[in-house]
Amino acid sequence: MNATPPSFLADRLLTSLTFDELEVGQTASIERELTPTDINLFAAMSGNVDPLHFSGGAASRFRQPVGHGMWTSSLFSGLLGTRLPGPGTIYLSQTLTFVAPLHVGDTVTATIRVAEKRRNGKGHERVTFDCSCDNQKGDPVVTGTAVVIPPSEHVAQAGVELPDLQWIAHDQLARLTAKCADLPPLPTAVVYPCDETSLRGASTGAAMGLIDPVLVGPLAQLRVLAEQLGLDIAAHRIVDAASPIDAALKGVALARNGEVGAVMKGALHTDELMGAIVRRDTGLRTSKRISHVFVMSVPTYPKPLLITDAVVNIAPEADDKAGIIQNAVELARVLGVETPRVAVLSAVETVNPKIQSTVDAAALCKMADRGQITGAIVDGPLAFDNAISAEAARTKGIRSAVAGRPDILLVPELASGNMLVKQLSFLAHADAAGIVLGAAVPVMLTSRADSLPSRLASCALAVLLANKATGNGAAGTEAAK
Repeated sequence: MNATPPSFLADRLLTSLTFDELEVGQTASIERELTPTDINLFAAMSGNVDPLHFSGGAASRFRQPVGHGMWTSSLFSGLLGTRLPGPGTIYLSQTLTFVAPLHVGDTVTATIRVAEKRRNGKGHERVTFDCSCDNQKGDPVVTGTAVVIPPSEHVAQAGVELPDLQWIAHDQLARLTAKCADLPPLPTAVVYPCDETSLRGASTGAAMGLIDPVLVGPLAQLRVLAEQLGLDIAAHRIVDAASPIDAALKGVALARNGEVGAVMKGALHTDELMGAIVRRDTGLRTSKRISHVFVMSVPTYPKPLLITDAVVNIAPEADDKAGIIQNAVELARVLGVETPRVAVLSAVETVNPKIQSTVDAAALCKMADRGQITGAIVDGPLAFDNAISAEAARTKGIRSAVAGRPDILLVPELASGNMLVKQLSFLAHADAAGIVLGAAVPVMLTSRADSLPSRLASCALAVLLANKATGNGAAGTEAAK
C-alpha cells in the first residue's frame, strides 16, 4: 500500500516568518485521516508494536485499534516546521495532554496558534504556541503547548519532494487460512520430513488446523529430529521409510489408497517425489495435465497473481499449455475469481513465426474462443509490461480485456517462469504459495528455500482444493477485482 505524503510537505513554497513577523493569534492547521498505513509506518519508525495499536490488545479498554498518540502530536511538528513559523524553526519543548483515543478512519484537524512572544536579548527569541488536535466530531484528542526558536531570516523555498513509501504487508497466509476457517484438517502425507523446515512446517500446519500430517520417513531419525527441535510428534501417524524414494512411493500409495487427501514434499529432491507421482501404474495420474501454479501476493499488484508453470513442465507445447491454463483457472475459481483473466506471456505482443511462444499464444486464444479452454478470458501474446500495466498497453495501442488486470500469467516455459517468480519474491518482496494440480490429490511441492509462512500458505491452498473436489465447500466465488 502506498503512503500519500501530507500536502504541506511537498509541491508547495515554504515561507519562514521571523520573530518580528509573527503575531499573537496567528494560526495554521492541517487535516489528516488516520489510516492503517499510518499506524504501520509509525510503529516501524518508533518500534512501538503494542497490540493496542493493531488489534486492540487483549487487556485493552478499547474495542478497536487505537492510533499512536505521538502520531497525532507529530502533526504539530510538521506545522511548526513548514507553516508557522516555517523552515528554520528550532523545536525547544512540547507539553501534551492526550484527551481521547483516535481510531483508524478518524479524521483529525491539528492547529497551532501563536500564544506568546518573548525576547530576552538579541538571539534569545522564544515563541510559545497553543496546540490542539480535534477529531471529525470536533472533540479534542490532544492539547498542549510548544516552545520554539523562530527562524532568524525570512526566506521562501520549495518543499522537499518526499519519496513514495510502500508498506509491504505479508498477509497472504492470513487471507488463505481465513478461507479455511470452517474446513476440517486435511490428512496429508508429508514425505521425508527429515529437516527442520519440513518437520516444523508439518507440525505448525497441524497446530493451525490446516493438515493432519502422516509423517513418511525413517522413524528413528524423525523422533531424534523432533526431540532436537522441541516438537511433539507423538500424536502424528508415522510410516517408516528407509530412504527418500521409499518415502515418496509410500506417501503416494497412501494418497492412492485414499488414506490421505494431499501430499507434501519434505527434505527430498523434487524429481524423487514427482517420479513417484507420475508413475502410470502406481502414481497419481489423472486425465488432466499435471502442472504447478504459484499464487503470488505482490505488494505492487492489487490482487493475487497466479503464475504457471514454473516448476513441472519444462518446455510445454500448445496443447500442454491449454491443460496448464485449465488447471490454473480451476484454482483461481476456488480462490474466488469467477472468470479469471489469463495473459499468455512472450517477449513481444505480436505474433512472430520465429518466436514459438507467440504462435502458441495465438493458438491458445483461438482454443479459448472455440471452447477448448473454458471459464476464462484468454489473451496473448502479451509482453510482461503490457500484461501487467494498463498504461503500457495503451501506449502500445493494445486493446485487451486482459492487459493491465490479469489473474493468471502463463509463462512460455519453465526457465522464464522460475526466474519471474524468484525475481518477484526476492526483489519485489512478494509472498508465494505453490501447488501441483492435475494429480489425483493436491501436491505441495515446497522448496528448501521456502519460508514457513509460504509452506503453510501452500497447505491452505491444498485444503481449499481438496474440499472443493470432495464437495465439502470452499470459499464462495466472488467477482474478480
